[in-house]
Amino acid sequence: MNVRTLIRHGKEALKNLGRNGWMTFASISAVAIMLLIVGVFLLLILNLNHFATSVEEDVEVRVFIDLTATEEQKDELLKKIERITNVDTVTYLPKDEGLEQFIESLGEQGAIFETLRSENPLNDVFVVRASLPQQTEEVASKIAPLPYVEDVGYGKDVVEQLFAFTGVARQIGLFLVIGLMFTTMFLIANTIKLTIIARKREIKIMKLVGATNGFIRWPFFIEGLLLGMIGSLIPVAILAFAYQKVFDSFSQQLEVMFIGLLSPDPLVLHVSLILVGIGAFIGIWGSMTSVRKFLKV
Repeated sequence: MNVRTLIRHGKEALKNLGRNGWMTFASISAVAIMLLIVGVFLLLILNLNHFATSVEEDVEVRVFIDLTATEEQKDELLKKIERITNVDTVTYLPKDEGLEQFIESLGEQGAIFETLRSENPLNDVFVVRASLPQQTEEVASKIAPLPYVEDVGYGKDVVEQLFAFTGVARQIGLFLVIGLMFTTMFLIANTIKLTIIARKREIKIMKLVGATNGFIRWPFFIEGLLLGMIGSLIPVAILAFAYQKVFDSFSQQLEVMFIGLLSPDPLVLHVSLILVGIGAFIGIWGSMTSVRKFLKV
C-alpha cells in the first residue's frame, strides 16, 4: 500500500468518526472509563510491589560474635561467612557502634542506657544480607553452627509471615490486573463492534460494488486504532495529573511510616505506554473482528 492510499484511508476514518458522532463518543468513553480503572489498579499494584520489595530488602541476619573471640578469630569467622553460598554482603558492627544505634533509636528514653557506655554488655555483630531475601533462613541456618557464633537472629516468625504476605499480595495484584485487562478488552471491543455493526449496510454496499476486502478493512482498522488511542489518552492525562498531586502531597508523610511511593518519573510514563498500547490493540481488534463478519456477501 502506497502513502497516498494510506492517507486516503486515514481521511476516510476521520470522516467516519465525525459522521457517527454518538457511537464514536460511546466507544471513546468506554475505552477511557475502563482504562482509567485499569490504570488506577496498575499504579496501586506497582506501588504495593515496590513496598513489598523494600520491606524484603531490609531483612538481614545478625550474627552475634562470642564475647571471648579474638580479632584473629573474628577475621576467621568473617571469611567463613563470606564463603557461604547465597551470602551477598557482610558488614561488621562493633559493639560500641551497636550501643550507639540502640540509644539513638530510643530517642529521649535512650538516656537511661548512657551508663552502659563504660561497660558495654553487647556483642560485636556481623550483619549479613542474602543474595535474595527468601534465602535469609537458609543463610542463617548455615551460619549458626560456625565457631565463635554465640547466636543468630533474623526474626524467623516475622520474616516467614512477611514473605507469605508479600507473596499473596503480589499474586492477588497480578490476578486483579489480568482480570481487569480481559474485562476491559471484552467490554471495549464489544462497544466498538456496535459501532461497526451499525454500519453493516455500508460495508455490504461497498462489497457489492467491487471494493476489495483490504480496501474496506483499512479505514475501519485506522478508525479502531484512533478510537482506542484517543480513549486511552484521557485516562493517561487524568492519572498523570492525579498521581503527581498524590505524590507531592503524601510522599513525605508516608515515608515516616516507611511506605515509599514510586516516583512519578518514570512510573507515569511506563503506565501511560501500557494504557495507550492496550487501547490501540483493543481498538484494532474490535474493529477487525466486527468487519470480518460482513465481508462475506
